[in-house]
Amino acid sequence: MSVLDAGQEDTPWQAKFPTPRTKEPGAITRDELLARFESGEKGGQDFLLVDVRRTDHEGGTITHSTNLPAQTLYYSIPSIYNLLQSGKIPLVIFYCGTSRGRGTRTAAWFNDFIEDQRKAGSESDDGFMIQSVILKGGIKGWVNAGEEYQKWMTAFEPDYWTQFADLRL
Repeated sequence: MSVLDAGQEDTPWQAKFPTPRTKEPGAITRDELLARFESGEKGGQDFLLVDVRRTDHEGGTITHSTNLPAQTLYYSIPSIYNLLQSGKIPLVIFYCGTSRGRGTRTAAWFNDFIEDQRKAGSESDDGFMIQSVILKGGIKGWVNAGEEYQKWMTAFEPDYWTQFADLRL
């Protein structure tokens, strides 16, 4: 054990943060996201697409994604919310490898924050509302859906993804 590791326990990263109140955030399918891309919509303009992977952020990412690792995202939620409000971006989509862990947790945290803002009366005067969802199947489901999806990736490395070819998401 190094000096840097002294005193650290093997607790999961999410143990430092509150359990989300939202149990099942909404979801968008890869087909729905692909349709948005094909219609000319862009991440950061029409929606915010957030890749919450950290150490497994390999093999490429979905085009127009912003990488905000789940392990550090919680404290940034108010700032992200304010950016979405001021930019009138109505949808934030979170994903990780499969969107069953970190993606779901971060979307739920964000949804909790949205609900807290509504209860506090902090929503927009013009009725603008933000929705927080996950990308069903995550990036592994996106890649395994085939070339039609893979062409919408940045820094795509096909060899990396062969290890996940048998996953059904």
